[in-house]
Amino acid sequence: MAGALAFRCLYRARPAPHNPHVDRLWAPRRGHRLSPVDDELYQRTHISLLQREGHQTMYIDSYNSRGFTVNGNRVLGPCALLPHSVVQWNVGSHQDITEESLSLFWMLEPRIEIVVVGTGNKTERLCSQILRAMRQRGIAVEVQDTPNACATFNFLCHEGRVTGAVLIPPPGETSLTFLGQAAK
Repeated sequence: MAGALAFRCLYRARPAPHNPHVDRLWAPRRGHRLSPVDDELYQRTHISLLQREGHQTMYIDSYNSRGFTVNGNRVLGPCALLPHSVVQWNVGSHQDITEESLSLFWMLEPRIEIVVVGTGNKTERLCSQILRAMRQRGIAVEVQDTPNACATFNFLCHEGRVTGAVLIPPPGETSLTFLGQAAK
């Protein structure tokens, strides 16, 4: 108790500044928390975005025997759908699908989680060596007929998954227009 009284007396005995217009040499220390009064000490930050980058998701609007409509763009023949682009795919049928024709999916960054393969009117089996090579690279492969592959690809993209697709148009007069396309 006596020590606290001694400190209090020393604190009061501190000399006053000689000139009242001169700033103090010491400043009161602030804790780590700000009080409402401190808002006056700081300027507010204003951020202007020059450009918004829309992460446009790929969706298959429709398909027919000649090709696909992806995000409103027509693609003729077989195609490979990547997370943000569409490329022509140089295969004629499911028998032409090789490890080399799927190699673009393991070269991409960010890594593709799953590749949906549309083999035409009916589901065809792919060579087990191709499936093993994709699995070794950490990419799942889902082989379906093209109508179901289109629906699966749209569903996975809607979920936000990093997915790709390789699609062969179904032969004949088969065609489908999804609801979003029919409303336009």
